[in-house]
Amino acid sequence: MSEPHYPVVASTPIYHGRILSVRKDDVRMSDGVVAVREVVEHPGAVAVVALHDDGQVVLVHQYRHPVGMFLYELPAGLLDVPGELFEETGLVAADWSVLLDIFTSPGMTDELIRIYLARGISESVDRFQPEAEEITMTVVRLPLADALGRVQSGRITNAAAVAGICAAALARDAEWRPLRPADVSWPGDPGRASP
Repeated sequence: MSEPHYPVVASTPIYHGRILSVRKDDVRMSDGVVAVREVVEHPGAVAVVALHDDGQVVLVHQYRHPVGMFLYELPAGLLDVPGELFEETGLVAADWSVLLDIFTSPGMTDELIRIYLARGISESVDRFQPEAEEITMTVVRLPLADALGRVQSGRITNAAAVAGICAAALARDAEWRPLRPADVSWPGDPGRASP
């Protein structure tokens, strides 16, 4: 049985910002009724589970204005700049693999995040210059088991961090067999992303 088709009969731009845009789509539902759907357009992002040889994972603790609090997150960024691990942590990695791809909230946005696993971690000789919320951001290292415990207790709530930490623990327990090559294609790849 094939999936139903939901054609867009009209689309109206509502807002275009520096990073996000919002549009209103009129979508024909499977019963023929046309419904309005508001969509937040996002350029896509990458996040990194940076795992040291000693089993510790790197997290950043950063203020997030929309929720009004500091969150523990994976080093992450938009698909507009290569080198996100260095940008947020001053670290580089020798070994890159894909852990998973996630739509963050598909009921209202097309944002897709690719989460990489980075191993062979070392300090970069270059120095990163923080700005905006990054000025007060701190970098922490936790054993992967402790990070997983923080996910389960509700102390880590960022969607990409939750997914990445859980996926890293599963991949480790499966002796890294589920990992995909770092350059494997994905729906959100605009041809400019690299770890």
